[in-house]
Amino acid sequence: MATLLEALSAGPLVVDGAMGSQLFERGILHNACLEELCLSKPDLVRKVHEDYVRAGAQVLETNTFGSNAMRLEKYGLSGKVTELNEAAVRVAREAAGAKAFVVGSIGPSGYFLGDALSDDISKVRDALLEQAKVLVGAGVDGLVVETFRQTNELRLAIESAVAAAGGKIPVIASASVDERSRMADGTTSGEIARLMREWGASAVGVNCCDGPMNVLEAITPMLELGLPVWAVPNAGLPRRVDERLVYVSTSEYFGVYARRMFKLGVKLIGGCCGTTPDHVRRIAAAARMAGAAERGATGEGRSVEVEGTARAGETFAAWSSEPPSTPGAAKCVPFAERSELSAKIARGRFVVSVEVNPPVGLDLGKALGAAKMLKAGGVDVINIADGARAQSRMGNVAMAMRVQEQCGMETILHVCGRDRNLLGTLAHLLSAQELGVKNLVIITGDPPKMGDFPDASAVYDLDSIGILKLAARLNHGVDPGGKPLGGATRFVLATGAEPAALNYERELARLKQKKDAGAEIVMTQPVYDPLVLEKFLDDIAPLGLPVLVGLLPLASFRNAEFLHNEVPGMQVPETVRERMRKAGSGPQARKEGVAIAREMLAAVRSRVAGAYIMPPLGRYELALRVIDGVV
Repeated sequence: MATLLEALSAGPLVVDGAMGSQLFERGILHNACLEELCLSKPDLVRKVHEDYVRAGAQVLETNTFGSNAMRLEKYGLSGKVTELNEAAVRVAREAAGAKAFVVGSIGPSGYFLGDALSDDISKVRDALLEQAKVLVGAGVDGLVVETFRQTNELRLAIESAVAAAGGKIPVIASASVDERSRMADGTTSGEIARLMREWGASAVGVNCCDGPMNVLEAITPMLELGLPVWAVPNAGLPRRVDERLVYVSTSEYFGVYARRMFKLGVKLIGGCCGTTPDHVRRIAAAARMAGAAERGATGEGRSVEVEGTARAGETFAAWSSEPPSTPGAAKCVPFAERSELSAKIARGRFVVSVEVNPPVGLDLGKALGAAKMLKAGGVDVINIADGARAQSRMGNVAMAMRVQEQCGMETILHVCGRDRNLLGTLAHLLSAQELGVKNLVIITGDPPKMGDFPDASAVYDLDSIGILKLAARLNHGVDPGGKPLGGATRFVLATGAEPAALNYERELARLKQKKDAGAEIVMTQPVYDPLVLEKFLDDIAPLGLPVLVGLLPLASFRNAEFLHNEVPGMQVPETVRERMRKAGSGPQARKEGVAIAREMLAAVRSRVAGAYIMPPLGRYELALRVIDGVV
């Protein structure tokens, strides 16, 4: 195969599309470390690459956008830079075969430099250089430093990549500019292209930012430099549609702009956030129409999914978890006096919570009927998720109020950071207090999944720790700004945990942080292995937090395989999957799933404060079968 630069001299090349969007569509959660999947789920990453190759991509980007030590640190993976980058190159190379080039993706460090000190700059440079060296050593055909908004960090990245490449492979430099084609410091796209060439880039361009129209405007002045130009737009910026934020650039629209870019002389065109194999297929068609060089590649590729959100655990780290000393602050109501649920737990009574979510649409009849049935069956509290499955569902606080009024039972309200900023979360909590909803389970929240609005934008102004701190302050009668509320909320604060978390030590450390932030109850993800849960209970015993064990009765063998292979934090033992395989599907499988859940509950009944049951597919009667005779 010719080198990448030789191929570019012969004609334009088609770059792949978004990796992150594709992984999310295939069941990966937004808070997962996508780069780690090259180790834990290489087949899944390889399949995304292969889909892009089949769509016509001739350049694949490795799944290493965030595989530098600084970005990996928050996942506890900073010591696996070499392992993760080498695995990513191997997976991409297997998918590419002889049909596509593989370029090593290097994204920003995640550290805002600004007027950084020399020590900070050195730390960023070292992290980027380390990653670049590993990628080069793993045998990539080129390096691409991409999605950089800060001019000074872009320079560090290019210089590090050039040093690592040693003149043997090209370095593609890609900035991310705003709607005015400017960097964060105001540098224009034309000027940043000149600087990128000066710093040693072999090709220059733009990725992410806005859709094809703005990218075309940004790369136009770059064409004057005489270097190959790279253009990799998002599928548009998320737009407001039916009160949700969605990507609106269709693949057909992408194809139109790809033809325009090829005609102008752009050498590398692909897709970034929100793009799919369909977008790449249109780009490939445009390349053929433009007389692009044909190397027999008919594939697809990958673009980078950027995490453009501030996490509250960082943004609001200065918030104290200690009771505020603000004049006028109210006294926090004791745990046992805040709700019926907390009183039962304080007395040592085993409690049962069952998840019942708002239906799609306006009719709450089925949900309320389920709540009444569950109450009659001995269930203590109804657990209501926050915006389940990104569909047209009413806010959970409205359903909680109806359940409490019409069914005479308490609810637990999920509160996540996905859909609300700080002010929205504050308003949501104060509304819950006014409506008499006292029990909360605080989670960071999954990203918007495939549903009616598959590309709705996530907010994540606050993560679970930030929301816990906020709610704990409200329980002391103080708002985020330190002003007294004139009274105190009475929230019971639960939080989530994953006993089978991939990074178990990090999960334990975060749970300790959650307790420090105000968590009073732990509600686990579903667990299918008693040994896993026993270890978890042993390890968190020093925290002194009551635990509600999560139970999700398996519905079928397929359901068991999906949970085990596709959902982070879920482990279904081989013995359990074999039992479900023999049961197959239908009533017999559901019966076996209930039996497994009952065995799990019986094994830990004496060690937990209660059960949190998530009936599959709205089969609420299964929850009653799980607890029958066990509690």
